[in-house]
Amino acid sequence: MSSITADGHAAPAVSDASIDIGPLEQKHLQYANYRAVADTTEITKTHWHIATANALGWGFDGMDGVIFALISPMVIKEFSLSLPEYRSGMQIALLIGIAGLYFWPWLADRYGRRTLLAVNIALFSLLMPVAAMSPTFAVFVIARSLLFFALNGEWSLGSMLVAETWPARLRGRVISITRSAWCLGATLAGAITGLVAANFGWRIAVMVPGVIALLAIYIRSTCPESPYWVRAQDRKRRISETLARGGTVSAEDSAWFGKAKSVGIRQVFMPDVLPATLVALFVACASTCIYGTVGAWMPLYLSTEKHWSTAEYSLFYVFYGLCGFLGLCLVGWLIDKIGRRRTFIITLIEGAIFMTLWVYSEDRVLLWAFGLAWCLGFLGFWGPSTTLTAEIFPTRIRGAANGVVWAIAYFVGFVLFPFVSIALQQHTGSFALSFLCIPVLMIAMAIGVFLFVPEHTGKELNEIIE
Repeated sequence: MSSITADGHAAPAVSDASIDIGPLEQKHLQYANYRAVADTTEITKTHWHIATANALGWGFDGMDGVIFALISPMVIKEFSLSLPEYRSGMQIALLIGIAGLYFWPWLADRYGRRTLLAVNIALFSLLMPVAAMSPTFAVFVIARSLLFFALNGEWSLGSMLVAETWPARLRGRVISITRSAWCLGATLAGAITGLVAANFGWRIAVMVPGVIALLAIYIRSTCPESPYWVRAQDRKRRISETLARGGTVSAEDSAWFGKAKSVGIRQVFMPDVLPATLVALFVACASTCIYGTVGAWMPLYLSTEKHWSTAEYSLFYVFYGLCGFLGLCLVGWLIDKIGRRRTFIITLIEGAIFMTLWVYSEDRVLLWAFGLAWCLGFLGFWGPSTTLTAEIFPTRIRGAANGVVWAIAYFVGFVLFPFVSIALQQHTGSFALSFLCIPVLMIAMAIGVFLFVPEHTGKELNEIIE
C-alpha cells in the first residue's frame, strides 16, 4: 500500500519494514527521478538513465584495462624491463587497487551509491593523463595504482544501483547487458591502440580516455539515490531514535538494527550472511582467476609467440570486444529466461571448449575463428557472475560485502594467480600451458555453479536475504 508524502506525491511502502515514509525518503521524494524508481513495477526514463550510466562506467573500465594491457609490450620496451619486473610493478598497482574495491562500496553503505559513483569516475579520468606523462616506470606504477584505486569501486557501485532500482524480472538482464559495455570499451581500446599507439606512441593513447570526466556530470544529474539504501537509513534512524528515548521496537527491528548499526568486514562473515559470502567468494575468485591470464598476458602472447604485430592484435581486440558484447547481450536475455545457473554453465562450457582449440591452433584463420568464439562464453559468464554478487547480500551491507568479496577475489586472481602463469611460462618458455589452465578452471567453475550457486531469477532483493 502507498502513503502520501508531505508534497502530495504517492510513495510506495518501505521494502524493509512496514513503517511510515521516513524523513530521508521524504526529502528524496521531492525529486522526480527518485519518485520514478521508488516504485519498481514500472520502467521509466530514469531507469534507462541508471542503466546507461552503469554501461558507460563499464565501458570506460574496459577501455582502461585493455589499453594498459595492449601497451604493455611498448611500456616494457621503453623502460627496458624484464617480464618479472613488469609483473611486479603491476601487482603493486593491483594491491593498491584492491583497497579501492573495498573502500568505495564500504563508503557507499554510509553515504549512498550515486555521488560516489560520480566521484571515483571523475578521479579516474583526471589520473589518466598523469599515467601518460610518467617519466619513469616507478612513476608509471604510482599513477597506475591510483587509477586502479579510483576506478575499482565504480562497477560494483553501478551494479548495485541497477540491482536496487530495476524490477526483479529484469534485474539480471539489465546488469548483464550493461556489463557488455565493458566489451565495447575493450573494442574502442583496440582501435585507439591500433590507430594511436601504433602511430604516435602509447602515451598519446593513454591520454585519450581523459575526456570521460563529463561522465561524472551525467551520472550526478540524471541518476537518483537507491530507494533500498534510503529506506535502510530511515529505518536505522527510526530504531535508533526510539531506543534513545527508552522506547521499544519489534523483535524483527531489534535483530535487524543489531546487524545494521555496525557495517564492516565482520558483518560479511556473520552466520546469517556467511552462506551468501562463501558462494559469492567462490564465483568471484573463480572469475578473476579465469580472466587474469587473458587480461594480463594475451597481447604479449600474441606478440611474442604467435608473431602478431601491434596493429594485428589491436584489431583482434576490436572484434574480441564486439564478440564479448554480443555474448553478454545474449546472456542478458537468457539469464532472466532460463535462469542464472543454466546460463552460467552454458557460457563456461562454451568458452572452455573454444579456448582449448585456440591455444592449439597455429593457423591464423583458426586463431581468429576460435579466438572470437571463446570470447562469447569467456566474457559472457561475467553477466551472471556480477549479477549474483550484486543481489545476494542484504541492503544493510550490500556495498561492504561486495567490496570484501571482490577485494579478496582480485587478490587471489590478479595478484596470486599471475605467479602461477609466470612460473609456467618461465618453466616451459611459453604461455600455452598458462592459457590451458583457463578451460580447466572454467569447467571446475561450471561444476561448482551446478552444485552450490542458488537460483535467484525473478526474486525481489529482500526475498533473497534479509
